[in-house]
Amino acid sequence: MTKSGLDKLVADFPKQLVGKRVGVVCHAASIDLAYRHVIDVLAEDGKCRLSAIFGPQHGLFGQTQDNMIEWEGEAPHPVYNVPIYSLYGEHRKPTGKMLDGLEALIFDVQDVGARPYTYVWTLKHCMEACVEAGIPVWVLDRPNPIGAVGIDGPMLSEDYFSFVGGADIPLCHGMTMGEMGLFIKKLYVPDSDINVIWMDGWRRRSLWTDTGLPWVLPSPNMPTLDTAIVYPGQVLLEATNLSEGRGTTRPFELFGAPFINAPEYIAELQKSNLPGCLFREHNFIPTFHKWAGQFCGGVQIHVTDPKTFRPVQVTAAILGAAIKLYGDQFEFKDPPYEYEYDKMPFDILTGSTDMRSALLAGESDGAMREKWEKNYAAWKEAFGAVAYYKN
Repeated sequence: MTKSGLDKLVADFPKQLVGKRVGVVCHAASIDLAYRHVIDVLAEDGKCRLSAIFGPQHGLFGQTQDNMIEWEGEAPHPVYNVPIYSLYGEHRKPTGKMLDGLEALIFDVQDVGARPYTYVWTLKHCMEACVEAGIPVWVLDRPNPIGAVGIDGPMLSEDYFSFVGGADIPLCHGMTMGEMGLFIKKLYVPDSDINVIWMDGWRRRSLWTDTGLPWVLPSPNMPTLDTAIVYPGQVLLEATNLSEGRGTTRPFELFGAPFINAPEYIAELQKSNLPGCLFREHNFIPTFHKWAGQFCGGVQIHVTDPKTFRPVQVTAAILGAAIKLYGDQFEFKDPPYEYEYDKMPFDILTGSTDMRSALLAGESDGAMREKWEKNYAAWKEAFGAVAYYKN
C-alpha cells in the first residue's frame, strides 16, 4: 500500500508547520486514505491554522470542463470561513495580497505525468510567488499514475514555454510532483524554499492500480487510469480538428471526426505495428466540444501492455495517418490556446515546430521517436540529481 504525502502528514505532522498560518493549493483529488480532503485535515486536526485555500485549473472541486474556462474566487469556505482563491482566472500566480499573513503554502495536487497538464506549472508559479513573499512551499507528494509507461515525446524549447509547459522535459516524463518541484528549483527557481513530504511504498515503474490508493478524477476529462495512460499523446489532438473524445464518456481514448472512415483509418494505423495497444472501431456523437451533435467516424485505443506502450509515438501515428488519408480535411488549429495568442497550439504542446513539420513531411512515428530519444541526455542528468524514488 502506498502512503501519499498527505497520509504521511496526517501520521507525522511536520514540527515546522505546527501552529503556523498556512495556505493550501488543492483540488478534488486531494484526499487521504480515509477519503478525508486536505482542507478538512488541516482545518480539523488543529495542528496548524488554515488561513487560505487555492484551487488550480478546473476549480476547487472539478467544476469547470475545458481549457481557458476560468473560475474566480468563491465566497469564503462555508464551514471554515477561509478565503478561497482561484489560480486559473484573473490570476494564475498567487498575488502578494493572497499570500499576505501566511507562514507556509502547502501544495497537494494530483498530477498525471504529462507535461501539458497544468497543475505542475501552477506549482512553479506558486514557488515563484513564495520566493517573493519569503515563505516556504511544502509539496505533499503523490504517485505519477502512469509510472509504468516509458518516457516519450519531444522536449520543450524554452521559446515555447507556456502554461502547458514551463520546463525542458519530455511530454511523458515519469516524474512525481515532488520531484518536479525539486527539478524546477534546480533549474528555474533556485531561491525556492521547497520541502517535500515523500510517499512510502511507491515504485516508479508502477501504475496507479498498484498503489492501493483511491482514484478521484484529477480533472473532469480524466475519469480513469486508462485515460491517463493515453493522455500524454492524445492531448495533442486538442490542437487539431480531430475530436479527442471530449463530450463522450471515454475522453482521449476515443478519437475521430465526421470525415474519418474508421475501418480505413484503422487499417492504416495497423501498418505502424505499434507495441502495447490495439485499435477498435467505435463511432460516437460528442455531446459538447468539437463536432458536438455530429456523427464522428471513431476509433478507441485499447492499451494492452502499458510497459511497452508509447503514448506520444502512438499519437504521432494517429496524426500521420489522418494527414495521409484525409489531408484535405484535417487541420491544425490556430491560436489562441492556453493564453498563447501567437504561436500554433500544436507547437506549444509539442515544444517547437519540429513535430508538426515532421508530420506534414510524412515522417514516420518511429523516426520521430528516434529523434526525441537523442535529446533526453541533459534532462535525464538533471532529473537524476533530484530523483527521490530509485526503484
